[in-house]
Formats: sequence, C-alpha cells, structure tokens
Amino acid sequence: MTNPWAGEVAVVLDGRPHAAKLTLGALAELEAALETGSLLDLVERFEAGRFSSRDVLALIVAGLRGGGWQGTAADLLRVEIGGGPVEAARAAAELLARAFALPGEG
Repeated sequence: MTNPWAGEVAVVLDGRPHAAKLTLGALAELEAALETGSLLDLVERFEAGRFSSRDVLALIVAGLRGGGWQGTAADLLRVEIGGGPVEAARAAAELLARAFALPGEG
C-alpha cells in the first residue's frame, strides 16, 4: 500500500504493486537521465501534454528506484505495467505532482 502523503504512487509490475516515490536521489538520477532540458522543462512538458514515452519511462524508473526497487530502465522494458501506457503516464504525472506539492496541497 502506498502513502500519498509521503509522495508515493502505486505502480504495478507483472501484477505486483510497488511504491514509487521521487526522493531527492531519485530526482537527481532522473535529471541525469534526461537527454534534454531540466526537471522544470519536464514538468512543463507534462503540464502541456507534450511528454514522450522516454519521459514516462525515466519518471517511472526514478520513482520506483526512489521507492526501493533495484531495477533499471532495461528491466522495466521487459515487464508488464498494470494499466499499460496510459496508466504509466498517469503515474508519472502523479509522481511529479506529489514530488513538488507543498504540504497540505492536493
């Protein structure tokens, strides 16, 4: 079970739920994985609906690793994400929103 107050988002891999969270370390890893732009650019792409599948994958990997998962992007390519690409994009957007929300914000 995930704790949204701690910034966690549930991601289901091959039928098993995992807690994903963008910790400071996960955000640093995400920033290093981005081929262009900054985290602010990434947030703006999601807000405008101009994100790529690479953005979604990078966010999901960083969030899962922030939640304790030991896998890599290559590992994620071989698993079934519950809900498919649409759910992965929703979870990625939610990870971003929760990472940058102030306490008490929705």
